[in-house]
Amino acid sequence: MIEFDYLYKGVCGLAHSHQAGNMAGHLGAAVAAGYFFSEDQSDLPEEVFAGITGELKRIIAGEEGFWFNAKKAGITPTGLFKSFPTEPSNSAAIDSIVTALQKNVGETRQSGHNIIFASIAVRALHDHNEYATPQIITGIRKMTAGFNNAHAGRGYYGKEKGWLNGKQVKLEADRSFPQYQSIQEMIDVTIAELISTAAVRKQGFGGLWHIINHAAAITELNRFGYEKLARLALPAQHQHIRLWRTLPDVENELGAVVKSTRDPLTPIYWEGMLKRDEARLTHRIKTLYGYYTIRRFIEDEATKKKADDAFLFLMA
Repeated sequence: MIEFDYLYKGVCGLAHSHQAGNMAGHLGAAVAAGYFFSEDQSDLPEEVFAGITGELKRIIAGEEGFWFNAKKAGITPTGLFKSFPTEPSNSAAIDSIVTALQKNVGETRQSGHNIIFASIAVRALHDHNEYATPQIITGIRKMTAGFNNAHAGRGYYGKEKGWLNGKQVKLEADRSFPQYQSIQEMIDVTIAELISTAAVRKQGFGGLWHIINHAAAITELNRFGYEKLARLALPAQHQHIRLWRTLPDVENELGAVVKSTRDPLTPIYWEGMLKRDEARLTHRIKTLYGYYTIRRFIEDEATKKKADDAFLFLMA
């Protein structure tokens, strides 16, 4: 297991992130997700948890600090993890985060970061409501509300078109891909998309990392009793998939997708030199948590095996 202190550090990172800009939530969310992954997969070898802990230490130390301008924000990546003053907790106030999320969850916002960050925070505060103190709740609510006017994210459409944000991409009507009727349908589509496109070089809208984490966030909110909110969020994840499908294969320009030769559930994976560019430091951890959150919904063993193999493209 990963030491419990890391969950509180992750919560503090999320609650302070609004001071630096909402995307600074990457740091706290990854640290909290790392703890939850160890909680959910507690039977893994201790060497795996030691490897993940090393990554969490890198995050807290500021190794992936490019999510905001520390000088302009007046707070460093490490400063985001500063503890809050001791206060009485109020678990009923967690619902105020959910209320804030209701205002932006119906559309894709920054590749799903609004719901990804909020769902991790909600789980943390529900599981350990001693952290549901006024200042922490207020900080997470501010971070969540900060996505209200955010666009869907950006995608790369090759040299000629370059980067376009979600508002610049026209999504054509597609009768072959109707809106989801259930959370299980969303998961089935997400897993199928992973299997069919993990080896394709696309860039943008957070990649399959975020598509998976977006789906996982919806399942978690549903699990914690926010069924109406989860259903309200389904069209946004559907839109996220549609945006992903508009992206061209840019392998000729950017090179082929690399696949990990080692399983991240084994000690040997964490012994090597991991790639930490392209935000892999935080996204590797969040997506380990996200993938195994939705993997539990896969019943067919053959599909599970294909998904596990495709997932290695995200773990390189």
